[in-house]
Amino acid sequence: MSEGRCGMDVLVCVKRVPAFGAKVPLQGDGTVDTRHLGFTLGPHEECAVEEAVRLVSAHGGTATVLAVGPPETEEQVRYALAMGADRGVLVDTGR
Repeated sequence: MSEGRCGMDVLVCVKRVPAFGAKVPLQGDGTVDTRHLGFTLGPHEECAVEEAVRLVSAHGGTATVLAVGPPETEEQVRYALAMGADRGVLVDTGR
């Protein structure tokens, strides 16, 4: 925080996880077949985004969400933005 500035900048790291209750199909080689698997934010990350939004709302500043993953992870970043985060950053792993 710079001098004379009110508020706080909060960074929340989030990850893409299979949707709760989803059946995770394994392929013959032991890898996960993600073609028909729904994804969401992890429950702990969702709570962290909510708390960051509350803190920023109460004290000023910005809430930024950071995710690392394949391009499809943009869906989870957008969800966090819809929850009230100010900014979203996706580090694309290209997979």
